[in-house]
Amino acid sequence: MKISMDIKPVTYLKSQAADILKQVNETRRPIVITQNGEPKAVLQDPESYENMRNAIGILKLISQGEEEVRNGNFLSQEDVFSGLEKLVDTEND
Repeated sequence: MKISMDIKPVTYLKSQAADILKQVNETRRPIVITQNGEPKAVLQDPESYENMRNAIGILKLISQGEEEVRNGNFLSQEDVFSGLEKLVDTEND
């Protein structure tokens, strides 16, 4: 895979939009759009974008969980299961 194949100037995007969309959806590789030689945008297929957003969400949750543990905000496994048993017993009464 050549990264240089995935960098296109905005003028190419303007004149070859259908070809670029076809390439992005077939290869699932994002294309970097440049303007005046500088990267200005990234174009990617919807499925890859959604997968990336989901991965970022999971990483954010992991980071928040790690922060909670560092701050001492957690329960032991024994306390969690004890609390669940009490909850189940209360619902069955």
